[in-house]
Amino acid sequence: MKRNLMRTLAGLLCLLMVISLAACGDADMTIANPNADVQALSYDDAVKEVNAYYNEINPTLVPAKLDTDVDFSTTAALSDLATFPVTTTGRADVVIEIAADTELSDTAEPDNWANVVAGAFNRKGYKLANGKTVAVSIRQIVAGETVTYMTEGDYRPDAFIPSHAQWGEMLASRGFKTITIVDRVVGNTAGILMKRATYDEFIKNHGEVTVRNVLDAALARELVFAVTNPYTSSTGLNMLAQMLYAFDSENPLSEKAVQALIDYQQIAPTAAYSTAVMRESAKKGIVDAMAMEAQAYVLNKELSDYIYTPVGFRHDHPVITFDYVSDEKQEALKIFTNYCLEPEQQKLAKDRGFNIYEDYAGQDDGLSGGDYFSAQAVWKKNKNGGRPVVAVFVADISGSMNGKRLNSLKESLLQTMQYIDSDNYVGLVSYDDKVYINLPIDKFTNQQRAYFSGAVKDLTTNGSTATYSATTVGLKMLLDASETIPDAKMMLFVLTDGETNAGYSLKSISPLVAGLKVPVYTIAYETSATSGLIRLSGINEAACIDSDVAGIVNDLRNLFNVNM
Repeated sequence: MKRNLMRTLAGLLCLLMVISLAACGDADMTIANPNADVQALSYDDAVKEVNAYYNEINPTLVPAKLDTDVDFSTTAALSDLATFPVTTTGRADVVIEIAADTELSDTAEPDNWANVVAGAFNRKGYKLANGKTVAVSIRQIVAGETVTYMTEGDYRPDAFIPSHAQWGEMLASRGFKTITIVDRVVGNTAGILMKRATYDEFIKNHGEVTVRNVLDAALARELVFAVTNPYTSSTGLNMLAQMLYAFDSENPLSEKAVQALIDYQQIAPTAAYSTAVMRESAKKGIVDAMAMEAQAYVLNKELSDYIYTPVGFRHDHPVITFDYVSDEKQEALKIFTNYCLEPEQQKLAKDRGFNIYEDYAGQDDGLSGGDYFSAQAVWKKNKNGGRPVVAVFVADISGSMNGKRLNSLKESLLQTMQYIDSDNYVGLVSYDDKVYINLPIDKFTNQQRAYFSGAVKDLTTNGSTATYSATTVGLKMLLDASETIPDAKMMLFVLTDGETNAGYSLKSISPLVAGLKVPVYTIAYETSATSGLIRLSGINEAACIDSDVAGIVNDLRNLFNVNM
């Protein structure tokens, strides 16, 4: 293409890309992203270029078919439990499975305390009073997902070690009869991080770091405060509860509190998909303050220039079991819990960043277990400050997606579309070496859902991979939609399993994406994310996620909870 060649040559005038960081995959994973110095076009120039590219691409409009058999069920879409690995496997007469939050249950330091302790415990050969041997298995699963899998699925762990007791209160509000073995197995706190210069200025203006003062400063445009997803993140749920309490301590779920949250969300950044994405935004100067657990802060040398202030309720990792667990297993759990509380295991915890802010007592939030579910629903409904979202899904249908991958992609989109609010707008693009508009953007009414379902079901594979051409078509669709929905929040979701080998290059479209400021969320499907996908998501601080057939439903569900 002559124009493509001209655009590529023009791209040589941009500054050379330098090393930055963007999150991809697990919450604590960072990958080099040579993306910080993409030279953004002006908005008007970016619009002109997108229009020119679109005309050259000349996408094919595929007539949408109404799916009369669309499933409007609100049943939670969940991946197989095996998506969350068992990181320690016990072998004995009596084995207890513990669902442990991820800061305890990773396979690598410093987040592997539960695995190290469980491994040592299993080797010691403890026995019950009746002589049966005891062992522990650890499942690595974030607390919010444990609650989802227990309340919306049939997961029944023998024990649950969440970051904080509030997750257990939520289970109790849904009819689970919880039994707390110990209120604290290792100590931790949530808190607010500020760069030293920001902190000094903040203290001068506001006296002390509190959630209320931080919100006031954010509303006054003095700083930008970032949090994580309260559906999965323990810190995110803590901060949401504290925000609502700060807005109305008498009734954190009152109309007054909800309206104040809406007002705040109008100027707040989107909740980060992970702590790593939020941390990279801070490093680039995009956010001035962010919420994080103390354990993650004290062991991260990159955050040495930040000041940490504990806020909210404590994160003391209670050990919780349930009335459906047998007496033998409950006895085994008590033996393991006592082992965890021995001085040697507590020292090990302190070496991994726990048991640090021991004098911090925690703060009230005025909410009950059921109220936390209500708070999550309030946040999801109002997370965009009352602005609708306009989203285009860009699906790879090249030859390598044939078979199980495409079938899984279809199933995941159909299962998770329930998490897209009906006030939002959705369109669908697919691509091989050509680009197809399978569904023009429209409000996500039941009729649009039925067209979306029909378009997804009709996807078939063929040809090569023109990811960046398809991304450009998605941008054009968003630009057209912005003319009739001017206050909307625009975003793209790109799902692909391979390297781009047709159409436009990342270099040619990066200045356009940067100029339009549209976040592009990418899912590297059944493969490690390519450097191109990492850079594409990094342009406007979106998430890049490594996914697979087993886990894509969860990945999309959590992305939609944060964004849609």
